[in-house]
Amino acid sequence: MDAKTNFAQGQLKSFIARIERLEEEKKAIAADIKEVYAEAKGTGFDTKIMRKVVSLRKKDAAERQEEEAILDLYLSALGMAPADQGEDE
Repeated sequence: MDAKTNFAQGQLKSFIARIERLEEEKKAIAADIKEVYAEAKGTGFDTKIMRKVVSLRKKDAAERQEEEAILDLYLSALGMAPADQGEDE
């Protein structure tokens, strides 16, 4: 093998090793997060709603508003919007 091939092979092994190490760390962190949700559930919190809150907090205000507007539009089209609730009765 020439020096170029050896260098590329070494780089590849290094990248793979780093990815594998990070995947293990990710698995450990996921387990930690699962424990926190279990603890919260044990104290009476709704973990499904907590996950939604965490998801929403990752988004900026404009993105949240756009999603809410689309959700309202879809709910209205299905007759499920709060303003539509009295119309079915």
